[in-house]
Amino acid sequence: MVRARYPKSPVPGSRSSATRRSALGLLLSAPLLSACAGVQQSLSQFSAPPAQPAGPQQQATTAGTGGVKVGLILPLSAAGNAGLAAQSMRNGAEMALAEFQNPNIQLLIKDDNGSPQGAQAGAQQAVDEGAEIILGPLFAQSVPAVAQVARTRGISVIAFSTDSSIAGRGVYLLSFLPESDVNRIVEYSASIGKRSLAVLVPDNAYGNVVEAAVKAAAPRRGGRIVAFEKYGADRATPARTVAQQLGSADALFIADDGDAVVSVADAMTAAGANLRNIQLLGTGLWDNPRVYASAALQGGLYAAPDPAGFRAFSGRYRTKYGGEPVRTATLAYDAVALVAALARTQGTTRFSPDVLTNPSGFAGIDGLFRFRADGTNERGLAVMKVTQGGGVAVAGSPKSFGA
Repeated sequence: MVRARYPKSPVPGSRSSATRRSALGLLLSAPLLSACAGVQQSLSQFSAPPAQPAGPQQQATTAGTGGVKVGLILPLSAAGNAGLAAQSMRNGAEMALAEFQNPNIQLLIKDDNGSPQGAQAGAQQAVDEGAEIILGPLFAQSVPAVAQVARTRGISVIAFSTDSSIAGRGVYLLSFLPESDVNRIVEYSASIGKRSLAVLVPDNAYGNVVEAAVKAAAPRRGGRIVAFEKYGADRATPARTVAQQLGSADALFIADDGDAVVSVADAMTAAGANLRNIQLLGTGLWDNPRVYASAALQGGLYAAPDPAGFRAFSGRYRTKYGGEPVRTATLAYDAVALVAALARTQGTTRFSPDVLTNPSGFAGIDGLFRFRADGTNERGLAVMKVTQGGGVAVAGSPKSFGA
């Protein structure tokens, strides 16, 4: 049995040098791969291509010399932050190759120019060149175009979008989905006796996803929702409605990004709510300096990846590239590390649905993750507490998944 390991953290009982010799391993009896703003917020800005025109499309390149070919599709020439993020993700992918030490894979790197048409063309080139699986794209609207090509060849796609509606048969999302945040924080809240929830979410696509997730998670954990409101530009009216019902709740869940969460908390206070008398709960979007600086949100709990993994990754990235990685660079690293480990250990079935959806899951830079059959994922997240110095872990990431 090979122990899963990353160079960032020695396995107990093993030597640190051993962890640097193998970026990932595979537990054959129970397959487990080990390979600022919140990460969901970083990803959500890439739900659609930027409005500005893209630059000249970059030439296709390769990385690695192995026999197993893997397509990597990123918007390298897209305008603005998207192009910068794509380059950082490409660096992360090439870091994984280097740290895995000559894996038997070759990356076929294609620039999709930030468009579905470019993504489809890149996917077609990759499969024509023998790609057995495709990593990417980043933009949600480009994923179906890539999936169409992949399905004609019977191969899988591991995309980086956070839009769970585009997941499906053979299309897996390696990203940070709000559902995992909600499940983790509701589970933890119940474990500390906070089962009666008041909920405030934005009236947008993110809020819709969170609404469905929290309404499913609360009863599953023996909890109940005693108040639920959505808000748009007017936050005062929903805040007053929830404040009036807060006496029957022992936790207040606000799912939004840093600026909005602070505004909602202020609206609750203005409506007469004493937020110090109730447990505040949030999602990974709370990983934001505005949240940490807010007096009203001190002591609030939110679910997010343990930041230690990204800190270690960032240090190695700076050493190699002389700059800071974008938060999404770990996704590309983990995707490449995953396929490299599967190529090494799983033979001809390496990228089959049964292998990719193994219920024991995999462990990456940001902790445990596993793909569901519907293409979405589940992540093992830490629970963080808001302090003025930043997020502090009060419950670590799980070491394994339950059933």
